[in-house]
Amino acid sequence: MKLVYVGKTKDVYDLENGNYLLKFKDDVTGENGVFDPGANQVGLTIEGAGKAGLKLSVHFFKVLKDKGVPTHYIDSNIEEATMTVKPAKPFGKGLEVICRYRAVGSFYRRYGMYAEEGQELDCFVEMTLKDDERNDPPISEDALDMLGIMKKNEYKTIKELAKRIANIIKDELLKHKIELYDIKFEFGKVGEDEIVLIDEISGGNMRAYKGNEYVEPLELEKLILESN
Repeated sequence: MKLVYVGKTKDVYDLENGNYLLKFKDDVTGENGVFDPGANQVGLTIEGAGKAGLKLSVHFFKVLKDKGVPTHYIDSNIEEATMTVKPAKPFGKGLEVICRYRAVGSFYRRYGMYAEEGQELDCFVEMTLKDDERNDPPISEDALDMLGIMKKNEYKTIKELAKRIANIIKDELLKHKIELYDIKFEFGKVGEDEIVLIDEISGGNMRAYKGNEYVEPLELEKLILESN
């Protein structure tokens, strides 16, 4: 097992059989000790966050599999906080796809002249480059194509897939009276042209509220899994 990438919230290992192993950490993104799924730096460490993120990811990956959504998920080991996945090539040096149902976070900071905080959005999709130095800049379909990061037909496929997945997750949360405000995904290519959902689907990747109360990542895992 060879370590190939050290990430903020997980490390990636290359297995001898060609698959990859993701090792989940207890680190979460945020600033000044406050969790923020949109932040591009580790803000704090929460004991048990790694296993909680893995458990919730596995739950959602299985839900998506039942609905025929392509993902990189193969298997997991909860006790070791690891997930085995198919090898998938990211777009460029990494790209995040955010689906927004409420005007909060960076969306509101950018568009506050026109949007009210918390305003409902119709699963607004935007893509940002994973680039800490440049604060993860948003990027358009044309720019992705012109810079050779993603073809226009791939952009269309990912946008449609992201909305489909986000709506599935949103519906799953609503079963527990939890509202999804926004969620971020990553996609990659398996083989030459199969686009699949990669990375994780956990509380650390989304903002979710129960009533007017924000649901912390560990609490989200408990609310979703312990009541199933």
